[in-house]
Amino acid sequence: MKTSSLFDKSAVDEKRIPTHVAVIMDGNGRWAKKQNKDRIYGHQHGVDSVRNVCEIATELGVKYLTLYTFSKENWLRPKQEVDALMKMLVYTIAQEEKTLMDNDIRLETIGDTLELSKEAKEALLGMIEKTKNNKRMTLILALNYSARWEITEMTKQISSLVEQKKLNIEDINEEEISRHLTTKDIPDVDLLIRTSGEERISNFLLWQIAYSELYFTPVLWPDFSKQDFIDAVVNYQSRERRFGKTSEQIAK
Repeated sequence: MKTSSLFDKSAVDEKRIPTHVAVIMDGNGRWAKKQNKDRIYGHQHGVDSVRNVCEIATELGVKYLTLYTFSKENWLRPKQEVDALMKMLVYTIAQEEKTLMDNDIRLETIGDTLELSKEAKEALLGMIEKTKNNKRMTLILALNYSARWEITEMTKQISSLVEQKKLNIEDINEEEISRHLTTKDIPDVDLLIRTSGEERISNFLLWQIAYSELYFTPVLWPDFSKQDFIDAVVNYQSRERRFGKTSEQIAK
């Protein structure tokens, strides 16, 4: 197991910590290939990075951490890999109970979890129940998730309300749309991190990242350390977030 006990957070401005960080954890397969191992080996070692990121995010004061764990498109991967990922999910949830409890982390999930295996659903629901009173940070696993699926489901819900005359078309606005997304009780993403050098969003939280700062790093996910997360936060803090305003307006 790799360790990342040595890190320097002296450059972090404790007053400008992003409230919500989302991560596209990419590069497990390529990392494994470099070790002359199969892809599952890379996924297994990626769990260490999940633990490290959860710990450092909590320590820095991040309130919400969303990890793109399994997309709807991932079902298209070889069955052997998908089956292994489902089994690993169940095992990892059980193994990481101590990390969640020791760091006061509440577990939540977004996505079409009904399609997950029975064992995975039971493990998720059990850990969500065990951690429901934790308050320091909320860890959100995006499982069987797709932003286009989420937006489609939101459209169906709102259309149904209009059809039932419970909602007027004139009352549909950004706030109403947000209330029908899987992230309805979660603030929008401040910082989106993607590892492995790829620079795309991959159908992840398309509505919620409208004004996010995007950070792409060549580091493969199993090598992503606490220091790498700190560096991403420091980079985020160096940017001017204007939300459509001018620099002069922000400075006032």
